[in-house]
Amino acid sequence: MNETNELVEQPVSSPTLDAWTVDTEVAREETDLSSDWEMVIGLEVHAELATKTKMFSPGRNQFGSDPNTNIHPVCLGLPGTLPVVNGKAVELSIRLGLALNCTVQRCIFSRKNYFYPDMPKDYQISQYDRPLNISGWLELANGHRIGIERAHMEEDTGKSTHVGDSGRIHDAGYSLVDYNRAGVPLIEIVSHPDVRGPEEAKAYVAELQAILIAIGASDGKFEEGSMRVDANISVRPAGSNELRTRCEVKNVNSLRSLGRAIMYEAKRHVDLYESGDKPLQETRHWDEEGGRTRPGRSKEQAEDYRYFDDPDLVPVDPSPEWIEEIRAALPTLPRERRMGLIASGATVEAATIAVERELDGLAAAAIDAGGDVGRVMTHVEHNLAVDGAADLDAGNFADLVKMETGGELTATQAKQVLAEMITGGKTPADIAKERGFEAMDSSDLEATLDGIIEANPDEWERFCSDDPKAKGKMQGFFTGQVMKATKGQADGKAVAQLLAKKSS
Repeated sequence: MNETNELVEQPVSSPTLDAWTVDTEVAREETDLSSDWEMVIGLEVHAELATKTKMFSPGRNQFGSDPNTNIHPVCLGLPGTLPVVNGKAVELSIRLGLALNCTVQRCIFSRKNYFYPDMPKDYQISQYDRPLNISGWLELANGHRIGIERAHMEEDTGKSTHVGDSGRIHDAGYSLVDYNRAGVPLIEIVSHPDVRGPEEAKAYVAELQAILIAIGASDGKFEEGSMRVDANISVRPAGSNELRTRCEVKNVNSLRSLGRAIMYEAKRHVDLYESGDKPLQETRHWDEEGGRTRPGRSKEQAEDYRYFDDPDLVPVDPSPEWIEEIRAALPTLPRERRMGLIASGATVEAATIAVERELDGLAAAAIDAGGDVGRVMTHVEHNLAVDGAADLDAGNFADLVKMETGGELTATQAKQVLAEMITGGKTPADIAKERGFEAMDSSDLEATLDGIIEANPDEWERFCSDDPKAKGKMQGFFTGQVMKATKGQADGKAVAQLLAKKSS
């Protein structure tokens, strides 16, 4: 085993939350399945491991290089070459197995035989009946556990580019092959069919991505192909325990696409069953532009790949001492970080956002320093999704929240002060003083509001009506007018209280 390979010494960054935003039209689309049917989904997630070199050769593991420059005789399968296992890849795979509550065991590498132009050896070195990690689970933010069948090591394939209108091989004029990716270390995480819908599927993959990044096993970048998802989808009558024919949607490369592909495929299955037909077991491909899956090939069974133990590789048998050493070095995982904030009084949703943005440490420290939990988490969600927020001094952040909850600053003023704290590093008290922020005297606020009411009698009449929609709209109108008149110095809560008092 080659123990010299080390982690890429580059910061592993978390993708922005915006990458996972789903528009309302898609969200409506994803919930539109008859209550007579239930989805049964199993997910296979492939993640490239963050090593300097490839799985069985000294070839570079680096994204973005010129085509066919990160190659080596071993990963090209040239005669006379022999593979050597990358020790760092094994360590990272064990890290993930422990993070997913798996049993780590003695494992064997196997040859998975099939022909494709981007497989230079015409077989892939993978693991079959004796994988490294087995029988684990992943817990979602809502507490639901998804079973993990296995998380095994293998090598990636090269990349084919089919030059034609559709980018698919069937109508390509010619194809290009780049072997840079061939042999890159992969870990494949196979779930049990415990997922019941597109939103849960996206939550599972997002949680798995967060774990991979947290433990330094992968950068988890969908956009660079270092994380890809295959979704096995079937449907069954609601309340049934049967497992019906499944189709595998291959190589989905974003969470939004994953949700859409699952929903489309589930509806397709329902339509087939309700018309008296049934789906074929096959692999399919997601067409993002067309918003549909398209047939690939009939689904192979394990025997079709003619697995056998690789004669050039010895078993990998991690010692109990090494496993425990890796376990002891694991960082605090996203689930535990969320639970810490929730125990402090944060909601599940707020804690999830804080962890996704790597701001949970700041939030926890500000809460420990006396900042109100609700206001701290509100700022994290709405005002701290900016560069430099993680470097904010937690004590100053807590002081800002105390000034806001104590009435020294309005919510609008607090937001402005916070923005300057991030860029300038000054204390909230100094910034508030420099800007001349002072809470308005209640009598001055009431006089301002009276003048606005007098100037807008029709709007005031609508506010005082029994129509809740009109009342809500006019409350926003009067609050905005007060804020404009006071240049943001008015307290929104105080304005709401005065409006309620005057209309009663």
